[in-house]
Parts: sequence; structure tokens; C-alpha cells
Amino acid sequence: MPRWKAMKTKKAAAKRFKITATGKILRKGAGKRHLLGHKRAKVKRHLRNTLQVSETHKHHIEVSLPFSHRG
Repeated sequence: MPRWKAMKTKKAAAKRFKITATGKILRKGAGKRHLLGHKRAKVKRHLRNTLQVSETHKHHIEVSLPFSHRG
């Protein structure tokens, strides 16, 4: 981002992603909002956990969170 333009955190991204101390970006899994009646307990239990963002999307999220960048 150019220096003359103020860097701002994208608040939508800040609410959805967490950056760990080692630089990994974590996200929540999709599919836990509604229509849960037919899903097995095991599936719902696994959806509680956070997932790691793929390397393909990592750069875009780091740009959206300029002050959370590690390294």
C-alpha cells in the first residue's frame, strides 16, 4: 500500500480472522449457522474448531490486517 494513503484495518476481516504468534491465520468453519437438525453430532463437534487459512488466501488477509502482520 502506498505510504501516503492511511493504512486502516478492515474491521470485517478483524472480526473473522485471528493471527497467531507464529503467523498462522485461523478462521471458523462454515456450516454451523442453521439446518443443524440433520447433521450428526460428530460433524457439529468438528465445526466448533478453528481451521487454518490456505496459503492461497493468506496474502489477501494480511493486507486487510496491516497491524497484525507477524514477521
